[in-house]
Amino acid sequence: MRNLVFAFMLALMGAGCTLGPDYVRPDLDMPSSWRVEDGEARNLADTAWWGQFGDPVLDGLIDTALKENKDLLIAAKRVEEFEARYGIVRADLFPQVGAGASYTREQVTREGENKPGPGVATLTETYSTSLNAAWEIDLWGRIRRSTEAARAQLMATEEARRGVILTLVSDVASAYVNLRGLDRQLEIARDTAKSREESFRIFQERYDGGIISLLELTQNKSQYEEALSRIPPIERAIALQENGLAVLLGQNPAPIPRGLTIDELTAPAITAGLPSDLLERRPDVRQAEQTLVAANAQIGVAKAAYFPAISLTGLFGFASDDLTDLFRSSAQVWNYSAPLTVPIFTAGKISGGVKAAEAVQQQAVIAYMQSVQNAFREVNDALADQRQTGLQLEALGRQVGSLRQYDEIARLRYDEGYTDFLTVLDAERSLFNAELSHTQTRVQFHQARIGLYKAVGGGWSAAVAADGAGTQAE
Repeated sequence: MRNLVFAFMLALMGAGCTLGPDYVRPDLDMPSSWRVEDGEARNLADTAWWGQFGDPVLDGLIDTALKENKDLLIAAKRVEEFEARYGIVRADLFPQVGAGASYTREQVTREGENKPGPGVATLTETYSTSLNAAWEIDLWGRIRRSTEAARAQLMATEEARRGVILTLVSDVASAYVNLRGLDRQLEIARDTAKSREESFRIFQERYDGGIISLLELTQNKSQYEEALSRIPPIERAIALQENGLAVLLGQNPAPIPRGLTIDELTAPAITAGLPSDLLERRPDVRQAEQTLVAANAQIGVAKAAYFPAISLTGLFGFASDDLTDLFRSSAQVWNYSAPLTVPIFTAGKISGGVKAAEAVQQQAVIAYMQSVQNAFREVNDALADQRQTGLQLEALGRQVGSLRQYDEIARLRYDEGYTDFLTVLDAERSLFNAELSHTQTRVQFHQARIGLYKAVGGGWSAAVAADGAGTQAE
């Protein structure tokens, strides 16, 4: 009889099906190429691109961030959480077996109408041990779909962690480049202030000697004070940037070590590849797709509620009031059952659950398509940004060269009496502002390249997640 029941259950399992739609990637309207192409760049999207800056200090900062950044540590723990959740759901595919043992000692009253008769013991002891099992037969694929959804949620969480890595590395590199740009601006402001201080000292001596007028002296002093006024805001910005970068590194605010200057940093080369590559590169796109896979599987879970549910339960053990007789065949206790539950009337509860699951799946489809479109936009924006910023940087470089020549000529003509001091002031002010703008644009150019690497979501993030950031979860 037992073998017959077991064979029957196996036959039911073999005849089972999996309800709900199987996942198929939605059709996407994908561009064949980018609006802006960089024909001189190389395909380095799968490399640890920050190494191309050639700055060991930056490499060290990124290594520290990958080990200590708190957002990344949280993301790693979330992966562990969903890995455990996947294990919990998957466990329902297998029988659940447990064991138990008990000892009971009981004394009943000897008084009253219900007192035991003569010779009946009022003190009893009972020993028992048992092995129990339960197993839901997954005829309609409810558990399989639940496991599929849990696995997709785990994969989505892993992609979220890779997205944190992508953002973290880009933010650290961008913050460091900005810091080195601020350092250069501070150097320009201090050098200019020092030069103008010396000029003001000379003009003070000339004024005291009656060579120049008070107008020229005050004009010169205003230039000196202007240079001095530029220094505190830059120093403040440096302090704030160091504090922000320290937090990215998972540390308390503190000074940040420096390596190469902003002018010595080498701009990383990059090409974006084909638009279709984004579906495999970008963590956010991959996360959105895994979320869609999970939502798709939940439809099958909801539909399974329409059909009967069958479970196998059983118990085998021993019970005796004498410990020495516990494991005799006469002390055996056992039972098994196969309860069947069938929904008959649920007042629309099951159909409502199916409709809700289908609506969630459609939301996930739209969110997936939106993430792809957003990825296309960000790459096109980044390509345009780095190209146009590069052209602006070249133009500003030429402007700085011209203004330096203008400044030299203006000073010579003033010293020889061919022009007034206003021309010198205009030349100095223009050169000072142009040097600051050139440095700021160089920072923007490097950040545009960093933004492009972030936008294409290079495959390096998977390698870092496995080899670098994965160690902090241990």
